[in-house]
Amino acid sequence: MSSIAAKGTTDDSTDQEPHAIYGFERWGRDLLTVLKNGDVGLKNPLKPDTVPISLPSIIRDLEQRGIHAPLLLRVSSFLENEIRSINNAFETAIKQAGYRGVYRGVFPIKVNQQAQVIRQIVDFGRPYSFGLEAGSKPELVIALAQSLERDALVMCNGVKDLKFIRLAILSRKLGFNTAIVLESPKELETVIEAYQELGVEPLLGVRVKLFNRIGGDWAESSGDRSTFGMNTDQLVSVIDRLRDVGLLHCLKFQHSHLGSQIPDVNDVRRASVEACRYFVDLTKEGAPLTHLDLGGGLGVDYTGEKKASKSSINYSIMEYCENVVETVRYAMDEAGLEHPTLTTESGRAIVATSSMLIFNVLETTLYDSGVASKPEPSDYHYVKDLAAIETYLEPKRLQECINDASFYRNELRNLFLRNVINLRQMARAERIYLYLMSRIKLMAHEAEHSTEIDEQLDALADIYHCNFSLFQSLPDVWAINQLHPIAPLQQLNEEPMRRAILSDITCDSDGKIDEFILADGLSPSLPVHDVTDERPYYLGVFFVGAYQETLGDLHNLFGDTNVVTIELREDGHFDLLQEVEGDTIAEVMSYVEFDPKDCVDDFRKLLDLATSDKRLKSSERKLLIATYREAINSYTYFE
Repeated sequence: MSSIAAKGTTDDSTDQEPHAIYGFERWGRDLLTVLKNGDVGLKNPLKPDTVPISLPSIIRDLEQRGIHAPLLLRVSSFLENEIRSINNAFETAIKQAGYRGVYRGVFPIKVNQQAQVIRQIVDFGRPYSFGLEAGSKPELVIALAQSLERDALVMCNGVKDLKFIRLAILSRKLGFNTAIVLESPKELETVIEAYQELGVEPLLGVRVKLFNRIGGDWAESSGDRSTFGMNTDQLVSVIDRLRDVGLLHCLKFQHSHLGSQIPDVNDVRRASVEACRYFVDLTKEGAPLTHLDLGGGLGVDYTGEKKASKSSINYSIMEYCENVVETVRYAMDEAGLEHPTLTTESGRAIVATSSMLIFNVLETTLYDSGVASKPEPSDYHYVKDLAAIETYLEPKRLQECINDASFYRNELRNLFLRNVINLRQMARAERIYLYLMSRIKLMAHEAEHSTEIDEQLDALADIYHCNFSLFQSLPDVWAINQLHPIAPLQQLNEEPMRRAILSDITCDSDGKIDEFILADGLSPSLPVHDVTDERPYYLGVFFVGAYQETLGDLHNLFGDTNVVTIELREDGHFDLLQEVEGDTIAEVMSYVEFDPKDCVDDFRKLLDLATSDKRLKSSERKLLIATYREAINSYTYFE
């Protein structure tokens, strides 16, 4: 267990700052730091010498403007930095390898379809002719509304109907480099139909289904059992059909999706080798290919482990680019072919770090107590035995004390069920037990102990009830156990003396987070501080920019949170670029086919009936309708 209670088990841990337990330096990618006052600070990666800005101070500033938690905070400076990083890394790798082609990346809109995000990606990507990938008709409509550079690409993947293909072909008349990536021989027939109708030649690609499978959670998205793409037999039939209808010269792109969140860089190299093998032979078949699209897969190191594991990667962006460029160069030189334009669709790596979810703790359920309690003379002897554990509580007998406390507590619960002891005796026993746990946790924090004790204490972690919906804002955490770094945003210069799991505001037992990234690995509980009424206690979930914003559902009708986009300034302050208010109750009602106006009218009829029957006073009717109207126009989250 990665436990704060394990502090005494290592010799050097006492020399660390309290915040070191969270591992900011390990997973924070030099975007986050901890300030002297204990606040999380945001660093400007575009201006490394700029003074970091306190994240809690940003929250306070936003609250003064009427923007409250929970909120999604987007940092445009982080997004611009990632776009710069991947483009500069490819440029450097191309120069170092003597590669004779260029890099033209695209952002897959499905990773984050929010308008502000797409517009910023287009803007920040303009110096690099960065393009967009559309995997659906709505996404193509979005892509074609953007002012892309003339040599930027619009890659069309996924299943395409005739309207999709018509729009893609006709967009070329406006100067868009819109490439239709064929997913099947049948799709080609639709393209031919559109071409014959419109008289405009399409820009075409083929999606090749590779043999190689990657590791990690998204292994099913790779290999010859993956959903999209064509096998060798289908590729040959497409080549022959294009030649027959005189469109083979339109085939310029080969697309091969290497995988998603690829943990091992050797998988990148192996898949790139296979993709190049197809590229060479398709060229020999007469396809005048000019672009090699290696799809997505560039991963994010959520845990900071820097190894090929579920939520980490064993490579840097630079190493990824070097592997791709070197592999393609060798293959093309060996075949005597020109070096193609390289394209990747790295969505997660571009947007993940740019957003963070911020929420406050509403209340806590504590599984210990600092208040001592004594048994009554008439109490059952197990209550007295439980209290007596304190008399022999010492570091070398910690395990014995835990065992005894557990035994007596369970026996007393059984006695209560059999009506041997009453409710007040049981309550007294619980208070004694919780006080003992408080003493045991404190002693374990200060003394050396076994891993088994850590595991037992983690089972007694507190529950911090937080103002967010897991299902709406962090759907991957719930659905696929995706890990995101989570940490308190303040008091990080103080030692956190509690361990907790996080429960959301929904009425669902699945609405909890019970796996956390810490400096020394994963933990079933998060180190936290005591929560008081004097000041709010905020937590941040980092690196949530990829997928989380549009995959969320309306569980319990909790809608979108407030969304704020900021830019970090050189003077250590920030500019508020955009604010989007979170959903009101009226808005989420309309999503599930309730008309808010009808609901108000129906409620008014109930009030009128109650008033007529003298069950409700006129003044009460007025108050009720006002309260109902106020509720229906309010934020769905706790205010």
